[in-house]
Amino acid sequence: MAPAPTSPHLLEPVIPELYAPGRIFTWNELQGMAFDGILLPLYGKNYASPGVAITHRLRARAAALSVPERIRTKVVAGRLTAAWIYGCAAPPEKLSLLVDAKHRISSLRGTLPCSLHEVRLGQMDAVSLGGMLVSTPLRTAADIALHVETDRALPVLKRLLNRQELGVRLRLLVLAVEAAPRVPHKKRALATLAQLTPVNVPG
Repeated sequence: MAPAPTSPHLLEPVIPELYAPGRIFTWNELQGMAFDGILLPLYGKNYASPGVAITHRLRARAAALSVPERIRTKVVAGRLTAAWIYGCAAPPEKLSLLVDAKHRISSLRGTLPCSLHEVRLGQMDAVSLGGMLVSTPLRTAADIALHVETDRALPVLKRLLNRQELGVRLRLLVLAVEAAPRVPHKKRALATLAQLTPVNVPG
């Protein structure tokens, strides 16, 4: 994992647009306000005010608050969870969290309802958003191509590619998948990417 984003970089002040249990309101109170239309569900036990722009940072913060603080610095939001944070996928039923191979994944299992994936993370594979490490858009797209079935992956990949501010380009994405170490679904991933022509998406 990247040495730079250590725990001090993940400590962020409270985001006032995000409402979570404990600081001012209980979860029951937040649920009641959501029922009355005062707040909107964001993710897990986290809510936002109506009319507030739901940004990458806000989604990442909601994800971070759904992960126990003691393991928050050891995991990276990835795959479809990262795509949701970037506004390119639906909220995940379970958080998809990447764990660098240097950490013991067994020590994290059972700590929360999520999917844990032991992977190798390079120094440029994660960024800090809202107090959570998140896989970069390019790493996210490559992981989705490699590990998500084609019918679910294609619409998410199209959105990631069409969001020019994310900087994902089809040519670079193909190169990233080709450069991945031997993985069982690499051939399928390249076939998936072959359906994303530069005519339809920025390449």
